[in-house]
Amino acid sequence: MNKYLPEGSLISTSENRELISSLSGLEKAMQSGKILEAMAIMCDGDLSVTVDLYGIKGIIPKNEMLFTEGDTKDIAIITRIGKPICFKVIGFTDDEDGKKTAILSRRSAQAECMRNFIMSLIPGDIISAKVTHMERFGAFVDIGCGIISLMSIDSISVSRIAHPKDRFTVGMNLKTVVKSIDYETGRVYVSLKELLGTWEENAAEFQIGQTVAGTIRSIEDYGVFIELAPNLTGLAEARDGLAVGQNAAVYIKNIIPERMKVKLVIIDVGKKELHPREPKYYLDSDTHIDRWVYSPSSCQRVIESIF
Repeated sequence: MNKYLPEGSLISTSENRELISSLSGLEKAMQSGKILEAMAIMCDGDLSVTVDLYGIKGIIPKNEMLFTEGDTKDIAIITRIGKPICFKVIGFTDDEDGKKTAILSRRSAQAECMRNFIMSLIPGDIISAKVTHMERFGAFVDIGCGIISLMSIDSISVSRIAHPKDRFTVGMNLKTVVKSIDYETGRVYVSLKELLGTWEENAAEFQIGQTVAGTIRSIEDYGVFIELAPNLTGLAEARDGLAVGQNAAVYIKNIIPERMKVKLVIIDVGKKELHPREPKYYLDSDTHIDRWVYSPSSCQRVIESIF
């Protein structure tokens, strides 16, 4: 079991709470090299970060915040305030009143994660991730101890979306598959669409003659693409008054596996979708995949990912 999870995964565990709530617990964690988590509650003018250790002062100096050398950016530190943060205890000092202050290092926790987990990954490995922020070109996800990976927008789903916020919310936990890794820089790129089912797996959830809910994803001169599931889109005739992002009630007119086509008829439209839903995964293995074929065997066009 992977112990190097996205930040926030440890903070509520009984072991973590026990170790960060007493001086003896922190000393024990330092001796064992245990990675802990606590809430970052303040950033001083020198960019040192104070974390909440239940009455014991804990400080992460600026140079112990980020693993990447020469990349200790102010915004990367400031944006951690009010969020769980991982660290190792690396020492203790006394303040002016003689009270113990724990000296902590997020950099050491990330270095261990990089050495023992990230660098052992290979393409096709399935790992946990948490969405940290989004741009139009993709979503950034924490894949362990605050180490960030990029999921490009075309790797999110087969159904095309305008922005990752159509699919995710910040803080959403995901399963992802390692798309590629640069072992020199440690940069990892991940994907989601290979875990969301093939065309046949998604189409099996629907039947001809059903009226179901969908989301309008694209409006073209020749028709309207309506997402029935993140990895399944159907086509309906265009009509006036439609907008991308609207929910739609659609009648399933036909399902054609050999052409990967779902023909739809729009029955009604409603407001835009407000809240992205948690992904539904189709997994034969929860640890690794070597190859994923989206297209049905009866289809001449082959859509696949090889890891």
